[in-house]
Amino acid sequence: MITIHRKLVVDNYGRPTEVIIPWNEYREMEELLGLDLDKRAVSDLKQAQADRAKGKKEAYVDINSIYGS
Repeated sequence: MITIHRKLVVDNYGRPTEVIIPWNEYREMEELLGLDLDKRAVSDLKQAQADRAKGKKEAYVDINSIYGS
């Protein structure tokens, strides 16, 4: 779990209008949410999800074949 340090910007009536957070915490949230992925990575993830839903085991690579046992 991450801690988010924030500054709240309010309007003249005290209603929140904006939040300011440190850049490094924003980047961490962006990465956790997958917002930093390019179109190809998103497409690959969607294809993997579809392959998994269809039970296409041949679409997967054994992690040990990539990183060793």
